[in-house]
Amino acid sequence: MKLTFLGTGTGIPQARAQSGLIIEAEAGGKKKPLLFDCGCGILQRIYESGYDHRDIDTIFLTHLHLDHVSDLLGLIKANWLVGLTQAHIYGPAGTAEWFDKLMALYPYLEDRLQVKITELTGGTVLNLADCTISTAHGCHSVTTIGYRVEQAGRTAVYTGDTEPCDSLTELARGAHVLVYECSFPLGFEVDNHTTPDMLAAHISQHPLHVDRLYLTHLYPHMQGHEQEAIDHIRTVFPGEVHIAEDLMQVDV
Repeated sequence: MKLTFLGTGTGIPQARAQSGLIIEAEAGGKKKPLLFDCGCGILQRIYESGYDHRDIDTIFLTHLHLDHVSDLLGLIKANWLVGLTQAHIYGPAGTAEWFDKLMALYPYLEDRLQVKITELTGGTVLNLADCTISTAHGCHSVTTIGYRVEQAGRTAVYTGDTEPCDSLTELARGAHVLVYECSFPLGFEVDNHTTPDMLAAHISQHPLHVDRLYLTHLYPHMQGHEQEAIDHIRTVFPGEVHIAEDLMQVDV
């Protein structure tokens, strides 16, 4: 498997696009890009990454905040413009209602697309694209889902937006790569998100058994504080710690 960070930012404009990640699997002997979240700027990042939007028809949403879903309809329409009408969207409870209301704003598209919605809860296990995909709930201001993707003995986990929580720590157990949100720098007062000190405090009580940790969903407040975040987390976590960047590619 291979990860491509399309967007590692948030709802505030900066050099980073909003949230989006491709996990490339092998299905039937062919490469299969699975898209996780699709915030503003992700459609352009797909192009810049070298992927073809026409190959992306399977999308997993962690939650329905704008910085995770803003480009989703744009992606689906881009595919429709070249004759591709099918897509499968996986997401938390409420995804179907949200998508139906969105489509109602564009009646010229409603009868021209075949979009399937599957709503997930924590503890779901899917077999898809020759992968095993498991889920767990995170801790955010709305219902949110983290995803674990396993294929051929390799495992990657993506948390989406969350405070540190036991359910995602357990979801990540034994993973080779964990993509974890780290929105704000040390000492920043926040809930529903993660800071380096919040994550380190959680790890000290609930050890994180993963090889490599990539921090994403960085607000502009984190600029200039990236190394502080890495150094602080390394005091309690023995694995590798990295700051994710847009268009970074990582082998799992």
